[in-house]
Amino acid sequence: SNPAVRRACELVRNGRIGELKTIRSYIGLNNKVGPGPGWKPMPVPKGFDYDMWLGPAPDVPYHELRCIYKFRFNLDYSGGQITNLGAHSNDIAQTGHGTTMTGPVEVEPLHVEWPPEGSLFTTALRLKYRLRFADGVELVQESRDGVSLETRFVGTKGWVSINRSKLETHPKSIMTSEIGPNEIHLPRPVEYPADFTDDQRRDYYADHVRNFLDSVKSREEPIEPVEVGHRTTSLCHLGNIALRLNKTLKWDPDKERFPNDDEANQMLSRPIREPWRV
Repeated sequence: SNPAVRRACELVRNGRIGELKTIRSYIGLNNKVGPGPGWKPMPVPKGFDYDMWLGPAPDVPYHELRCIYKFRFNLDYSGGQITNLGAHSNDIAQTGHGTTMTGPVEVEPLHVEWPPEGSLFTTALRLKYRLRFADGVELVQESRDGVSLETRFVGTKGWVSINRSKLETHPKSIMTSEIGPNEIHLPRPVEYPADFTDDQRRDYYADHVRNFLDSVKSREEPIEPVEVGHRTTSLCHLGNIALRLNKTLKWDPDKERFPNDDEANQMLSRPIREPWRV
């Protein structure tokens, strides 16, 4: 829904950087700090159904930093910044690559730093991993100081970078390249008059919400169907699995399985605490 993101992906999809070779998916470091080894449980607040909040996750002692925003940094509930910020940067990568309905064929861990054993927060502090696609394109996601999230597409004739709404290109001439009527145009959340510029459109977040509500009423797909979100999230999970196992893994994007690797396949789901069922 973000015009700058859409513009970046259209430039890549229409060959303005030549043949796409590498995608760099940058994410920020953890923005919360949890207690280290020896942390003490806290009393459950009155009126808070902690057992219901845990749901199918393990039954563990309560601490306020397990909840609300901070749950992102505990592997019982989330995947750290890989699945938090990484879902955004990888989603842009998938759109610019044209692989929104598929996935890579290999994932390779490159670097990871974990909190001390026994800490409340258990997700990676710093990380780097590589995804390889069947067409040879590589997507590398890594932690980077001073960056919230950025996606950079590198091709044989230049690069395009999108950092939230900040679009940059090299060479700079790519920035002003027009997308012709017969080229690839990515969907827009709301259809405006043809002569409207992006600056004349309303806030893109409001348009994003409008598109969802329109889809609820019309029963038509939104500009990004849930299956696309699933594929994006899968990239993040693949990275976490490779980093946790510390080994390169083959991946079948059609069957969504690791060929001949029972250990890795067991990590595609989690044990469910009684009496919960799926």
